[in-house]
Amino acid sequence: MAGTSVPTKNDIAVPESILKKRKAQEKANEQRAAETQKKREANKKKRQVIFERAQKYTEEYRKAERDIIEKKRAAKHDNSFFVPAEPKLVFVVRIKGINKIDPKKRKTLQLLRLLQINNGVFVRLTKATQEMLRIVEPFVAYGYPNLKSVRELVYKRGYGKVNKQRIPLSDNAIIEQNLGKYGIVCVEDLVHEIYTVGPNFKQASNFLWPFKLSNPNGGFRPRKFKHFIEGGDLGNREEFINALIRQMN
Repeated sequence: MAGTSVPTKNDIAVPESILKKRKAQEKANEQRAAETQKKREANKKKRQVIFERAQKYTEEYRKAERDIIEKKRAAKHDNSFFVPAEPKLVFVVRIKGINKIDPKKRKTLQLLRLLQINNGVFVRLTKATQEMLRIVEPFVAYGYPNLKSVRELVYKRGYGKVNKQRIPLSDNAIIEQNLGKYGIVCVEDLVHEIYTVGPNFKQASNFLWPFKLSNPNGGFRPRKFKHFIEGGDLGNREEFINALIRQMN
């Protein structure tokens, strides 16, 4: 008929249930967008904090190096000797199996978490741990790691212990969830706590799963099961542990 209009889409009544559903979806989308923006801003602030901490640690390491150089120069100028502070950190790697091992040595290796060949751990050097290292010396190589070694081990071979599971440190959130209450929220915090043997070293070290290293490039020495000072690989090799870490990392 003339003058009769065809109903448009807007003229069709929409059921109330569909309108409610649309509104709920719009509200959920707005909430998700707000949460996403909030997370982005929080992550941006967190990245800034991590960057500032990394800068502070770098300055701290450089200052420590400069202080040692200046003390050595001053000692040389005064015709005296500079004796550096006793090391507080050792890295221990197991290089011998369990054949012909007595219960005491086996238990000590378990306490050090060195359950397999080529397992490595960071240990705070105390009278008690020195005695433990003396007991297991026929089965391990150890020494004093430098900053480069600590950083490379944590970044390249670092895994965390989360609910008894071995989890790669692929995200700072993993570290923050487990060590945040100790002020350790990122990998650089973890490296700093280990290297400086900080107040929360025990928690940081226990969080790190024992490092699983490779056999060294070129293999061990022919006299592997002799002490390092006798041309072998066992025992304390002091700063030379860093060369072994490079070969096994």
